Amino acid sequence: MAAPERPDSAPAHVAAPQPQVTETFTAVPTVEADSAEPDPPADTQPVPPARRPATSRRPAAKKAAVPATDPRFPHGPLAVLDGDGSAYGVDGIVLDCPATTVPELVEWTLRESGLGAPKLNRYGKDSDPLIILTPAAAVKLGLPERLEGHEQRRSLRLPEDHPVVKQVAKAKWQLTQRGFGPWARIYRKAQGRERQCVQLAILSWDALDERSWPGVADMEAADIARVLGVYAMRVITPRGSTAVSGLELMTALRPPTKAVRDEETGNWVPGHNAGSLGTEPMDPAPPEATPEHPVVVNSGWTGGFLNEEAYQWVRDVNTLSDEECTLPYAVGLDLNTAFLAAAARLVVGLSAPDHFHAPTFNPKIPGSWLADLSHIGLDPRLPSPFTPDGTRPTGPAWYQTHTLAYAQELGHDVHPIEAYLRRETGAYLDPWHDRLKTAYVDTLADTGVTKDLSDVEFLAAMEQHKQTDPAMAAVLSAIKATVKGGIGKLRERPQGRHYKAGERWPALERPTWRPDIRAAVISKARVNMHRKLGNMVKMTGLYPLAVLSDCVVYPSPSESPLDFLPYAASGKPQPGGFRLGPTPGLAKLEGVQSMLWAVDLMEKGLNPARHIKGGDAVLDEGE
Repeated sequence: MAAPERPDSAPAHVAAPQPQVTETFTAVPTVEADSAEPDPPADTQPVPPARRPATSRRPAAKKAAVPATDPRFPHGPLAVLDGDGSAYGVDGIVLDCPATTVPELVEWTLRESGLGAPKLNRYGKDSDPLIILTPAAAVKLGLPERLEGHEQRRSLRLPEDHPVVKQVAKAKWQLTQRGFGPWARIYRKAQGRERQCVQLAILSWDALDERSWPGVADMEAADIARVLGVYAMRVITPRGSTAVSGLELMTALRPPTKAVRDEETGNWVPGHNAGSLGTEPMDPAPPEATPEHPVVVNSGWTGGFLNEEAYQWVRDVNTLSDEECTLPYAVGLDLNTAFLAAAARLVVGLSAPDHFHAPTFNPKIPGSWLADLSHIGLDPRLPSPFTPDGTRPTGPAWYQTHTLAYAQELGHDVHPIEAYLRRETGAYLDPWHDRLKTAYVDTLADTGVTKDLSDVEFLAAMEQHKQTDPAMAAVLSAIKATVKGGIGKLRERPQGRHYKAGERWPALERPTWRPDIRAAVISKARVNMHRKLGNMVKMTGLYPLAVLSDCVVYPSPSESPLDFLPYAASGKPQPGGFRLGPTPGLAKLEGVQSMLWAVDLMEKGLNPARHIKGGDAVLDEGE
């Protein structure tokens, strides 16, 4: 394959650059600031306008999580407005909302409701209050109960000549470019310290995706407030789909700018916040882009693309032994939030890519490397760690750093042909990982699945956790969807029937459109999975039947994974293989079927891991 022309700034046959590693930051406490830092100017610390206190009344039946403690937001981050004017908030609070129009609702929310949430990083912004409208509330405010049209429902919008849209404009409020849809943002430009923005979510317009928020839209208003309120306090106030919220959380925890003092004028000005992705979008290297991306289309790039995707592998039935075929069961194990586990301490590129020819491989530098791994032969009873479908590479291909580093770990020489590497690096996703991990573990504990359980108790608790507290089970589902969706949004593709290849699409204008970071997460997750598969062979002699993303299926003598997972003589789980438990990266039981059922699917070329739970794991991934 002919290598593309190298830029003038990158001479041939040079070693890869040594990375300038920025400090690995951790999440900054919500309200505390470093006393060594001067206070930023007022306009960088927006606060809601002065308000009259809203009256509150009867508590709901169930308490939510710890109530808001910020005195500016005494009633928490959000409320669910019902048709009778009752606005249900967190911790069982109920406010009286007199609004009969959308502009009145916006004014009440900002001036009287006491709703909102403090920033997650001292350089960030407070979360705007969220009002969720029940169908009755939507109709009372003059909105249609349903939106009709040919597009996907969540992409539908009110027409610009709708009376409510006209009301908003007449009251001198503005809608974002997305218009008045299931998630509508209504705002005025900030006046100094005064940030004026309210977000609405309309339940009957499918604002809450059933896969991410199972059963929530059909709950009573107080229970919806409990679910969304817990999510808001543990993750972030929802800003749209769970995918959008996952991406927004990255920026909220790593704001692109901070206030710095200009040495010449003494004035406060926005400056780069080290460790963030900055304020400007960054084009990827051609092999990191998608085929329709302008850097590919405009350059005529034909050098191939990264193919770092999750596993979809089925073992060849001809490699099954008689002993395996006589085992009665196929048992599926699912790794808890595998992408989240992979994001922990993950060093990614923060600067633009530089192009190098014949670089020396360095496993500490994030980037994309062209290398030939086709000479590496592995056991056919395991998937190749280098390809998503588990087949052996057939020639040179682009790989993310973790994939090549794993080839080295397995004892193979790695000689890249060329690479696109980043000089400035950092653990950008660390605070995102830490916050979501805590949210996941705490919410799972609310359903009765705690860290102190034995493996037997853990399996029993997981069987019942959705029935123990359906509301918290829904929060758990939303947290998992936030992880997957947030990572997916890093490489959001163009949408709409009228898109033409080579045109820029809206997602490209975000600094968080970073397909290289997505590739790093998925590469590390796939490598983590393969490492566990290999260790299982060493410890138990067992080989998998199939793998689908974070789910693996094993033949088993019983319906319980306790009968094939590796345990020491003391009864403790052996490190390195699959272990049961409630934290990210540990495993839970996904499903059990007969071995005959699994072999039948394998013979048809179908993936048992997709269906081991009953149904389709891809379609049901919100579960």
